[in-house]
Amino acid sequence: MGEKSLDADRKVPPLPPLYRIGKRLRHRISAVIARSSTVGDTPVYDPVLFRWVAGLEAQWEAIRDEVAALLARDAAIPPLADISPDHRRIAPPGKWKSFFLIGYGYRLEENCRRCPATAAAVAGIPGLNSAFFSILAPGAHITRHRGVTKAILTAHLGLVVPAKRAACRMQVADEMLLWEEGKVLIFDDTDYHEVWNDTEDMRVILLLQFRRPTRLLGRIVGAIFLEGVRRSRFVQDARASLGDWEKAMQKLERDEP
Repeated sequence: MGEKSLDADRKVPPLPPLYRIGKRLRHRISAVIARSSTVGDTPVYDPVLFRWVAGLEAQWEAIRDEVAALLARDAAIPPLADISPDHRRIAPPGKWKSFFLIGYGYRLEENCRRCPATAAAVAGIPGLNSAFFSILAPGAHITRHRGVTKAILTAHLGLVVPAKRAACRMQVADEMLLWEEGKVLIFDDTDYHEVWNDTEDMRVILLLQFRRPTRLLGRIVGAIFLEGVRRSRFVQDARASLGDWEKAMQKLERDEP
C-alpha cells in the first residue's frame, strides 16, 4: 500500500483543462499576439529594447545578497515541481528549486518582506506577471519544452553563475545562451528551449515573466488568456502549495537561535 501511494505521489498529474485548450489554440492565439507585438517576434531579444533592464541590472548585487541569505535556509525553498506539478515532466526531482515573490500577479507578501530590495527592484517592471528565484542544482538538465502563450516574455537576471560558464547553458530555438552575473537575458518561451548545468556548482537567476508590449488587439487577447490562467485551478493549487511552504519557512525562522 505504501509503495502504491508513493508512486501515486510521483505521478505527473494530467494537464488542467484550460492548459490543454491553450495548447490546442496556441498557434491562433500566438499569431494574433505576434502580429500586434511592438518589439518584433523573435526567439531571443536584445535587452536594450526594454527600458527597465538597466535599472534592474544596476541593483543585481543587492538582489544576489538577498538570495544568498535564502540559500542558507535551502530546506525551506521548494522544488518547482512541488509548486507546479506539471514541471515534473521536464526536470528531475529536487534539481530545480524556486522561491516566489510574485506568481501570475499574486504577490507573496511574506516572501517580498524577506527580500525587500528584490521586491522594490521588480516593482517598476511594466506588466510583471511572475518573479521568482530559480535555483538549478549541479548536474541538472531541464528537457526541451515550451510555453503556451506569446502574451508574456521571460527574462533571466544572472545572480550566481558557475565558473565554467560554457557548461551551464540554455538553448532557445537555434541559439545557445550563457548567463552572466548582473546581466539580463530575454526570450520568448513559446520557442522550444532546454537547459543544462553540466558543472559541480549551483546556478541561480531571478526569473521574470512580463507582458509582451503589443498594440491594442494583442493586449486584449493576451489579457483575457492570462486572466483565465490566473483564475484556473492550475494556478490556485500552486498558491495553496506555496502557502504550505510558507509555513515551513516560518517554522524554520522560529527555530533559529
